[in-house]
Amino acid sequence: MEPTLSAPFSAAQQRAYAAACACLDVERLKQLLFAITDIHSPTGATRDVCEYLVGHMRTIGLKPTYDAMTDISGNLLGEKRGSGGGATLLLYAPIDTHLEGDASDFPWAGPHQFVDMRPQATQVGDWIYGLGSSNPKAMAASLLEVARALIESGAALLGDLNVGFADGGMPVTIPARGNAGMSHGVHHLLNRGMAPDFAIIMKPWNWVYHEEPGMGWFKIMVQGTLGYAGVPRGLPAFRSAVVPAATVILELEQWLLEYAVRNTSGVICPHGWIAGVRSGWPERPAFPSALTEIFFDVRINPRTTPANVKAQFAGFMAELAARHPDFELDWEMYGSVPGGTTDPSNWIIQSARRGWEHIEERAYPEPDLLGGQTDGAALRRMGVPTARIGWPWPAEGSPEPIGEGLGGMGATYVPDLMPCLHKILYAAIDTLMRPRGELGL
Repeated sequence: MEPTLSAPFSAAQQRAYAAACACLDVERLKQLLFAITDIHSPTGATRDVCEYLVGHMRTIGLKPTYDAMTDISGNLLGEKRGSGGGATLLLYAPIDTHLEGDASDFPWAGPHQFVDMRPQATQVGDWIYGLGSSNPKAMAASLLEVARALIESGAALLGDLNVGFADGGMPVTIPARGNAGMSHGVHHLLNRGMAPDFAIIMKPWNWVYHEEPGMGWFKIMVQGTLGYAGVPRGLPAFRSAVVPAATVILELEQWLLEYAVRNTSGVICPHGWIAGVRSGWPERPAFPSALTEIFFDVRINPRTTPANVKAQFAGFMAELAARHPDFELDWEMYGSVPGGTTDPSNWIIQSARRGWEHIEERAYPEPDLLGGQTDGAALRRMGVPTARIGWPWPAEGSPEPIGEGLGGMGATYVPDLMPCLHKILYAAIDTLMRPRGELGL
């Protein structure tokens, strides 16, 4: 890891940073996080939470613009203009949740709807629970608290502060709501006047990342014939589509592990996971299905195109078919999103690292390899240098039972967020109180 580039604060910046940090309020952050967690916002249905935040932005001194995409979905951009001559800095987070928050989530999301999966907020001391409380609602609330502290402190900003939230940040596609998802909201904002010089996206993990992966969605079809439970095995007219799928799954899992190693570079390790298997009718168990589908997501390094990943997978499928000539297989790629990268020497990456070092009181080390995908990849692909910065996640020591694994991404220990707010505030002061020429613009 190259040493972080030095750019010391001026005396005015030091005073502004101290004043803004003094304005950060953890109790106020908890109240806002509770309020927006309590407003359900699944992918493709974010209007209600955005309209609430329109009012909040006005209250804290941001000029809000609601960007409608449908009757029930939209994005939000807030602005506080500086005195002029500086850069536009976007503080960004998605605003949609990954689950529906109703009976349709189960049993696939786990056996129970724990408190972190419910589309209603619950507070226990410093903990805020509810679907999406940690991701994405904690990020949105945190960025607004940073903006509020900057404005309340009266920092003499040259540049313009933007705070943006968009629908579609979750790696999903929802046919019932116009195929919402896969970063459609942030593209909408960028195509309708949002034009920052730099962006900071807040996401989990206590590192500064200059790049993020894309993703490829694939489906394997194991084909057979429609069968009947009352006939013996071995009949030439019947081929199971289910039993060969077990072999395909095991071989695919091994390929995914090898793929991740083969395609690791930069700070990206592009993992892949088998997401599900679909076959047959539960109400007709006497009739084995003629088709079994296996679907999975594989992450795509920014230096690898979706077309290249498609070719790698085609090679695996050809080899699999050659090893198992009795299997009838087909496949398709039904989703693809390229990764995105920013030059690690870019101002915003270095500024975010300076903020990280200031709070952590140590040199920035090699970060953990990243496989998580966010709208930051889309921002970078569309020409916006973007730093990803976050906090330790998941929170530990919850006093309430929460879902195992990823759960509802809905358990937030609010004090864990505060160091990240100080880091983002540092980068904001660092960037917005300098003329464009100092920023390489």
